[in-house]
Amino acid sequence: MKKIFGLAATLLLVTAGLAACGGGKDTADSSAKESSTLVVGASPSPHAEILEAAKPVLEKEGITLEVKTFTDYVLPNKALAEKELDANYFQHIPYFDKQVEEYGYDFANAGAIHIEPMGIYSKNIKSVDDIKEGTQVITSNSASDWGRILTILEDAGLIKLKEGVEKTTATFDDIAENPKKLEFKHDIDPGVLVPTYENEGDALVAINANFILSAGMIPEDDALLLEADNSPYANIIAVRAGDEDKDNIKALVKALHSDEVKKFVDEKWSGAVKIVDAE
Repeated sequence: MKKIFGLAATLLLVTAGLAACGGGKDTADSSAKESSTLVVGASPSPHAEILEAAKPVLEKEGITLEVKTFTDYVLPNKALAEKELDANYFQHIPYFDKQVEEYGYDFANAGAIHIEPMGIYSKNIKSVDDIKEGTQVITSNSASDWGRILTILEDAGLIKLKEGVEKTTATFDDIAENPKKLEFKHDIDPGVLVPTYENEGDALVAINANFILSAGMIPEDDALLLEADNSPYANIIAVRAGDEDKDNIKALVKALHSDEVKKFVDEKWSGAVKIVDAE
């Protein structure tokens, strides 16, 4: 009888041990599953749409991509810093650099993905020759875009910047010549630039391509003035510092440069959005 009880006790211990091992395996599997899911914050267009096109490419690598959309330029970086996101994809390099400097974010640029040409739009003005003296130029309150807009105006011969000014960081105080006496209003939230364009027909309104695309417009077709192709304002994947070396982040950047994604972007936006060469 003692032998029987001893055997039963041994079997119970073995069973408990196997159950514990099984629990460990389930936990490991769950952890692996979590690590294969990427949560990326993005502007609705074109960023989120490009990410959606990359999903099948990442699925082949065993990575599930979850896209969270944001309609402003502040929350995606806050959400990344607070670990609500694994990465974000909405901002160009000068804006990223300014945010890191201003807020002390411990972020890294994991890779440049695409460029969207900034445009200057007007409901009523159809050519540069039609721009009258004193015309108002309306821009967003995003200072990182000001040099970009001023460069477009300078390229069009409408203003001249001070000699030696770094154009990516130029401000309206750096205008040396303004022959048409353009008036600058630069306190508008980026999200309301399209309604501003609709309501201010005689003004020039500088609008980022993602907002124009969301409004069903095409920069190359609808802009009065369009940014040159050699612009330094590439949109990037931003991550917390150190995460740029993670395999799933590298896989994300690679997928966004894949032939499948490039084809999608070219067919959908016809040059209004361009995937940049992988570094």
